[in-house]
Amino acid sequence: MSKSPLVQTIPNKCRMCYTCVRECPAKAIRISGGQAEVVDDRCIGCGNCIRVCTRGAKKPVGSIMQVADLLSSGKSVVAIIAPSFPAEFSEISPEKVAGMIRAMGFSYVCEVAFGADIVARAYRKLLSENPEKRFIGTTCPAVVSYVEKYIPELVPHLAPVASPMVAEARVVKKLYGEETEIVFIGPCIAKKGEAEDETGDDVAATLTFTEMRALLALKGIDPDKVDESGFNPPAPGLGTLFPINRGMLQAADMREDLVSGKIVTADGRENFVEALMEFASDDMEARLLEVLCCHGCIMGPGMTTKAPFFRRRAKISRYARESLEKVNLSVWNAALEECADIDLARKYTPADKRLKIPSEIEINRIMERMGKLTIEDELNCGACGYETCRSHAVAIFKGLAESEMCLPYAIDQLKNTVEELAMAHDELAGTQVALKHAEKMADMGQLAAGIAHEVNNPLGVVLMFAHTLLEEHSGNDDLRDDLKTITVHADRCKKIVAGLLDFARQNKVTRTSVNVSEMIRKVVCVIKRPTGIKLEFISENIESFADLDEDQMAQVLTNLASNAFHAMGSAGKLTVTTGGDADRVTIAVADTGAGIPAENIKKIFEPFFTTKGRGEGTGLGLAVTYGIVKMHRGEITVESNADPLKGPAGTVFTVTLPRREPEN
Repeated sequence: MSKSPLVQTIPNKCRMCYTCVRECPAKAIRISGGQAEVVDDRCIGCGNCIRVCTRGAKKPVGSIMQVADLLSSGKSVVAIIAPSFPAEFSEISPEKVAGMIRAMGFSYVCEVAFGADIVARAYRKLLSENPEKRFIGTTCPAVVSYVEKYIPELVPHLAPVASPMVAEARVVKKLYGEETEIVFIGPCIAKKGEAEDETGDDVAATLTFTEMRALLALKGIDPDKVDESGFNPPAPGLGTLFPINRGMLQAADMREDLVSGKIVTADGRENFVEALMEFASDDMEARLLEVLCCHGCIMGPGMTTKAPFFRRRAKISRYARESLEKVNLSVWNAALEECADIDLARKYTPADKRLKIPSEIEINRIMERMGKLTIEDELNCGACGYETCRSHAVAIFKGLAESEMCLPYAIDQLKNTVEELAMAHDELAGTQVALKHAEKMADMGQLAAGIAHEVNNPLGVVLMFAHTLLEEHSGNDDLRDDLKTITVHADRCKKIVAGLLDFARQNKVTRTSVNVSEMIRKVVCVIKRPTGIKLEFISENIESFADLDEDQMAQVLTNLASNAFHAMGSAGKLTVTTGGDADRVTIAVADTGAGIPAENIKKIFEPFFTTKGRGEGTGLGLAVTYGIVKMHRGEITVESNADPLKGPAGTVFTVTLPRREPEN
């Protein structure tokens, strides 16, 4: 089989549209690393992937430099051109085509169509001498390769007749010398593999029409400045019809009889595979199955013309008519007789490339991985390049495909990713808000600590002397009242300073094992509450004990309860709930008060922010609470509703603390 890759992938040009997967009859495309790669030993050289890739990510193995070296070697190099050339070079005359090829340095230019004439006679003889045998035509090398690799049981049915290219090469060597080097020029990529693997020394190199035009440009040959010249003999007959479907039959004077069904033709990517499968299953009674991988050689991947199918076909028909008008039948028959002893025998070698078919269990496992749990999930949309979801699953099992090729699966994965990103974005936004708040509170705590330290010492002096004077002048009523006013307000300042220090958390956290439920019961029992307010304590703890600073947490509960009582006034209900899990403990303090307006929620933990009346509070209670909770490596959150139209008014503060002291 072919030693060199016939088709290569150009890195980073592939965009994984899976068109080449869909168009490859051999399923020789493997998706790997974001690229659709051609698996060399599975490729049959049909070139469908090259023809359909709009990105130009696939290219055939190049032969331009090899041919250029041959032309500069000093040897006699003969070009044999495929009979599809009139469709490729429709803008110039056949004589001009021959002139251009000679201008590149070729010694002779011959038509493969004469080799097709010999092959047509060989097929007619094969069928007449073997009336009981069934044959598959071997004029298309891609079809031969497909049979050898994917239906090897049909190899004995391959017609043992060389292709027109090989036949013409042997004609040239007979007429122009065995030492001549031969270059085939045509529309077929599979011919490169045939020339390398099957012909021995018959064909030295092959050029596609695309490469021929590139070589003309490389040598600077202008078709308009080239002299016309005819092709070298022998001239062809009906072999000029070989590049169109049923052309071989007409050249062999055979026809596809729909009544007898003895000869059947098929062409195109889907039809040729289906025809071969039916031939293998014995559903077809044909003695000769003539199949072409393309819709005739005129549609080969090595063509550059953009002309539609029937226009190309018409060019071939016109050239055939013109050639038949010019051909000298006696000379043509003499040439056939002269070449009658040329050996056209050919042998074929099975090279089974069929991969193991997975079991139903393995297929279902792959299908489930792609979210196809029921028959309704199997959309068979073909977006992956495979006709059915199960075919795709089989390709995944064989290592040729990936789950991500499934469009519905990829969309579901994308939706999940978008949802996860949205959740992550929300969490990040919340974290950013919390971080900004924490930074703000840290800055305020640092400022408060500095102010408190600076004020604390002179304030202590004021208090000491005020109390001293009050004791010394206790009998002076006028002076005593003034001094008492000083001490009262100085004491209030001292409490404010102490609150600032608590907020800044200059005090250390002294953790001990605390029964949280008992601690809360003690605190709620000593809190002074209005008679119209009901108190409820609910314990949902899995474990009662936690490592906390009991005094500081008691202060937290006291502050939250005091604020709740103020919010409810003379009537309402205060509910304290404990809960958590093995790692964390939660304490929720809920009231039925008026609630906190939405615009104040972000301010409530800031020092000196208060909604109480003048002289009723310092605005440090929640700030101190926040500091204590943070020193415990915990979190405090608030949910509140101040709009009765949206539901019951009230506020819930939830404190979440680690149950055990963190190691760091």
